Amino acid sequence: MPQSAPSVSVDQTAGEPDVSKRNRLVISLLLGSAFVVILNETIMGVALPRLMEDLSITATAGQWLTTAFMLTMAVVIPITGFLLQRFNTRPVFMAAMTLFSIGTLVSATAPGFEILLVGRVIQASGTAIMMPLLMTTVMTLVPPASRGKTMGNISIVISVAPAIGPTISGAILSVLDWRWMFWLVLPIAVGSLILGGIRIRNVTTPNRVPIDVLSVILSAFAFGGIVYGLSQLGEAAEGAMMPPWVPLVVGAVGLALFVFRQLALQKIDRALLDLRTFASRTFTVSIAVLSISMMALFGTIILLPIYLQNVLGLEPAQAGALLLPGGLAMGLLGPVVGRVFDRHGPRILVVPGALLVSIVFWGLTMVSETTPIWLVLIAHVFLSIGLAGMFTPLFTSALGSVRPQLYSHASAVIGTVQQLAGAAGIALFVAVMTVQSAALTAGGTAEIPALASGIRMAFLYGAVIFLFAVVAALFVRKPAAADEAGAPSSSDTSVEAQVH
Repeated sequence: MPQSAPSVSVDQTAGEPDVSKRNRLVISLLLGSAFVVILNETIMGVALPRLMEDLSITATAGQWLTTAFMLTMAVVIPITGFLLQRFNTRPVFMAAMTLFSIGTLVSATAPGFEILLVGRVIQASGTAIMMPLLMTTVMTLVPPASRGKTMGNISIVISVAPAIGPTISGAILSVLDWRWMFWLVLPIAVGSLILGGIRIRNVTTPNRVPIDVLSVILSAFAFGGIVYGLSQLGEAAEGAMMPPWVPLVVGAVGLALFVFRQLALQKIDRALLDLRTFASRTFTVSIAVLSISMMALFGTIILLPIYLQNVLGLEPAQAGALLLPGGLAMGLLGPVVGRVFDRHGPRILVVPGALLVSIVFWGLTMVSETTPIWLVLIAHVFLSIGLAGMFTPLFTSALGSVRPQLYSHASAVIGTVQQLAGAAGIALFVAVMTVQSAALTAGGTAEIPALASGIRMAFLYGAVIFLFAVVAALFVRKPAAADEAGAPSSSDTSVEAQVH
């Protein structure tokens, strides 16, 4: 405890009330790198028709370029809680960006579908490590009073990057070959790797805990099975590779065994993913609201482009451009929302944000083949504003409510929930849309009105589910003991001791 005063004064002597200049550089590098890697999660959707033509593959095979990415993320993210405890910041960052850069190069030079799929898996392995690393580093370096502002920047990465992925890929494909989606990203990734290797310093103290191999295996079956089953559920009406219930059952059984294993191991501090994070009510409620919000975000990301292109008749580039203002609004609001959180707490943001998203969802249940494009644009902008008001307070409240020793595990839980909720949102919206439109088409309804009806029904499901988020938002609180329980310990904040 006597060492804590000097370590805190490191930031203060630099003339900064919150974070030292060097720590801000570390966070900025991680933010930029994370934005680039997360962007690739949704960048392939618009490119699917071009890939089907160039690589002579079916739509089902092409969808694996996104499904495999999500699967890899779901399997790797739970392991990052252990990695961030076992290794220092710099080698973890170097490993993440090296994997991502190699995957990007493999994808750019892929001669066929199989190699491209391998490249996407390697990319996802690096991406999965980056977000928990970013969150854990922020919680370690930034004092509680300033975390909202920094978490606002993180919300840009988590929410805006996936949202504008289709827009960027549409713009690239309008003038260049699909390989340029990777060639343009590669120098940025390599630049981040080199700059990070030079400037990033270690800011945590490793804990030499052996990895539990059985937990890794159970984690792969649990989260991989659930994400794969959900992705197959979304394609079930069009003929999935196997019945969706098979991987879902495997995932559910694996998850139950994984949870029991972690409960036993956390008693001796050897859990792969420590579930004591859920002992905090604030963490649990925030994660519940966050999961529903992520379902809404990813479901909308997949559904609105389909509606704009296949119902309203827009070109891919036009559809991407129409969704861009919402993504920009979400990004611009992130830091503003963070400052409001630092001053007033989460409820003033989360409750109005949830109400706004709910209103937009109910409005989207009335879209049709004659809905004006400007109305869809306004709806998407307001949806983005509502989600922007929710993400930063939820991230900050959740992470700030756990002990510093559990920051890495809490970050891994948030990343895992994001993947599972995103897969569930996509599966739900696509499945409802497909089943409803197929039923109407079989009954003699024209294709476009049937598809519009399916999209309305999907948004109706989303609107009903989001009502739970509105209610739960009332119970989100700013961590009562943030200054004590959430403040970094001396071993975490002693940056100077870790430089060498």
